[in-house]
Amino acid sequence: QVQLVESGGGLVQPGGSLRLSCAASGFFITVSDMNWYRQAPGKERELVATITKHDRTNYPDSVKGRFTISRDNAKKTVYLQMISLKFEDTAVYYCNANGPTGVWGQGTQVTVSS
Repeated sequence: QVQLVESGGGLVQPGGSLRLSCAASGFFITVSDMNWYRQAPGKERELVATITKHDRTNYPDSVKGRFTISRDNAKKTVYLQMISLKFEDTAVYYCNANGPTGVWGQGTQVTVSS
């Protein structure tokens, strides 16, 4: 069964850090472009990090320098390390393989609040 399962979300204070994990099953992340998206209440889903099958990474300006995507091929897991978190980073974070028509996880909530 092709599946992505996210974990690691939670409540964090501004300036804090979190690491999200995305465990893949049923396919190989080594031949997939892996993405993290997020969706805040009332807003459209936003792409926040990509790691291609060739290990190239890309980030929008809103998270560049604060978010880092990586993967452990042996564990079939993709990570999103987030530092210096801001209130506006509050959202449900989704792991995705191969774009909007690809595979999606169920999402994990990240709340940045004091």
